[in-house]
Amino acid sequence: MYFHVMIGANDIEASRAFYDATFAALGVPALGKFRETPAAYMYGDRANGLFFVTIPQNGEAATAANGGTIMFKAKSSAEIDAWAKAAAENGGTILDAPGPGPRPGIYVSRLRDPAGNKLGAICFG
Repeated sequence: MYFHVMIGANDIEASRAFYDATFAALGVPALGKFRETPAAYMYGDRANGLFFVTIPQNGEAATAANGGTIMFKAKSSAEIDAWAKAAAENGGTILDAPGPGPRPGIYVSRLRDPAGNKLGAICFG
């Protein structure tokens, strides 16, 4: 539904390591550096959506959205388990450990990345 999501980071290399690991757990390709100045990394593909992490272009500090969550689709509960494990091992903070969601047939986990952005992964069935 979306073409891309871009979030800010203050420590771009910590964020790159975090997203390289967590997207690998979901089978999302790391596409490398999108640009040098300000530094930005890109993940995903044009058909399914792109995700960018960048140093803010305006030169101000990156901040996490208050009330915002970016939710990623996973193929299975095993992918979500691997995603949360990769997050915890790469500077993420688990908010909701992987497990059953608020409705039957949902498996979900939520966490914060190294910059404080709230992320989730969900699968159905």
